[in-house]
Amino acid sequence: MDINRYGEPFMITGNWKIQSKQLKEKYSQLTDLDLMFETGKETELLNRLEIRLRKRRGEVIDILKRGLAFI
Repeated sequence: MDINRYGEPFMITGNWKIQSKQLKEKYSQLTDLDLMFETGKETELLNRLEIRLRKRRGEVIDILKRGLAFI
């Protein structure tokens, strides 16, 4: 399980379909396969996004958290 900077486990909440669409608009290199997500499998999603975005885990979590705040 991935832990955010506040020591809390990272979890996707809210409407992932909307969130993933926004991410694809912002990061054109992301595909539907990269953004495929099943509840409880946040680690797999983070791994894919780290590779495609060429960012560290903490940066990817921050990107996702910022996006989730607007939904």
